[in-house]
Amino acid sequence: MDTFERLRDEIAPGLRLAHVVREDLLAATEKAGGLTAAVSLRTQEALLALAEGGARVVVCTCSTLGAEAEKAAGEAEIPVMRIDRPMADAAVRQARVIGVCAALAPTLQPTRALIENSAARAGRNVRVREFLFDDVWPAFREGRLDDYHAGIAARLGQAAREVDLLVLAQASMAPAARLAGELSVPVLSSPRIGFTEAARIAGAVSREKALL
Repeated sequence: MDTFERLRDEIAPGLRLAHVVREDLLAATEKAGGLTAAVSLRTQEALLALAEGGARVVVCTCSTLGAEAEKAAGEAEIPVMRIDRPMADAAVRQARVIGVCAALAPTLQPTRALIENSAARAGRNVRVREFLFDDVWPAFREGRLDDYHAGIAARLGQAAREVDLLVLAQASMAPAARLAGELSVPVLSSPRIGFTEAARIAGAVSREKALL
């Protein structure tokens, strides 16, 4: 939540944010080893309930559950988006071989599918490589964020040697890009790109600013 508050203060100071945390949905997905029909339905119901609560745009910041936001968007009267769609669109514009980095295994397949979908929509041919850093996930669960980000950063250099561009599949991974130092390829993460697009949709920033 702090990440998005900081982005709001920087990009769209007048925009009011309301955060809803549903750890139960991600926990159920972890336990099942992937997204189940029941969790899919519960996620869509939660997003649609938020869409009816007076917001101008609803953003799902969990990449594992992100596809459910785009399903819910078809039934909502306001925009409902996943935080990582703008990142995926940017990735396929910039690279042919894209590395997807995740600290949680169930996030890999949804992010791969997202990038492949963005590529198909853009008429681009891309190849996706997966890099799982699951040994650092316990640090995140225990609130040791410095260790979590440092562990990810330490692995990005090797992954970068095998691709044209890296994407950090989980919003929580974003600070690791700064810690990794100078890498041989670009590293994209979803918070800044996704928040800027959401703010544009909400009318809080101009299209020109969103494209910077």
